[in-house]
Amino acid sequence: MGFVKVGTVDEVPQGASKLFEIEDKQVSVFNVGGTLYAVDDACPHRGASLGDGEHDGFEVQRPRHAARFDVRSGDVLAPLAQESVTTFSVRVQGNDIELDV
Repeated sequence: MGFVKVGTVDEVPQGASKLFEIEDKQVSVFNVGGTLYAVDDACPHRGASLGDGEHDGFEVQRPRHAARFDVRSGDVLAPLAQESVTTFSVRVQGNDIELDV
């Protein structure tokens, strides 16, 4: 599919996250130190929204069961999840956020 505009940089200030819907996918975008990272919003352990979870630096913690993931790689950092989450390449064009989906 290639890069698709999902929103603007202003929508995801530093330290924040925002959920975007792209066709049939929900993707959470995180702003860590001015760099944007995007992951599939659904936790592989029971599908809870990662965008609703707490995040500190590069780690996002699922709201329930405390599974944690690295937003840069999607890697599992703490159980209960057994699988990584999908990540998406992000680019900024002017003020637009584009994801490679």
